[in-house]
Amino acid sequence: KSTVLRSINRMNDLIPVARVEGEVMYHGVNINDPKIDPVMVRKNIGMVFQKPNPFPKSIYDNVAWGAKINGFKGSMDELVEQTLTRAALWDEVKDKLKQSGLSLSGGQQQRLCIARALANNPDVILMDEPASALDPISTLKIEDLMRELVRNYTIVVVTHNMQQAARVSDKTVFFSLNGERQGILVEEGDTANMFTKPRDQRTEDGI
Repeated sequence: KSTVLRSINRMNDLIPVARVEGEVMYHGVNINDPKIDPVMVRKNIGMVFQKPNPFPKSIYDNVAWGAKINGFKGSMDELVEQTLTRAALWDEVKDKLKQSGLSLSGGQQQRLCIARALANNPDVILMDEPASALDPISTLKIEDLMRELVRNYTIVVVTHNMQQAARVSDKTVFFSLNGERQGILVEEGDTANMFTKPRDQRTEDGI
């Protein structure tokens, strides 16, 4: 299992033009090291993608799947209810837990994916444009949820929506591209300062 998952974790290696360089340090450990078990990485660092991607399973199993893989020993029913509640979805799905996660609306699917990440009780949740594929009402629900979850989790959001960044973040890091299209860190700081008094002209132009 570990070997297969490790291969899946590095699927970019199959793309000739893709490459991974440098280190990504997590509690002093480089998670890009080939020796690192991706199962443990995914347990501690949850991921929510741009497009909602629930498993083709029931709502219940979408939440329970990761916990089962990681050897959860408690009450799975309680975990599912608690996790869906934290993801602000329980009241909407509590009577249809056996239905497919794919039967939900786009916004509900994204909250289900957030619940799936929360079920492993991660330290960090990475969100890649988590609301860009959603309607305005669903977007506000996701943003409200992020503000609630940040009380207990570190959340890292990648977004091109500057208004959203200003609404939901405490700190902002602004990246740009140089002539070789390599991402470079331009500026970082408290969100309020970044949006009102940026130190770098490139930040002001981008924001």
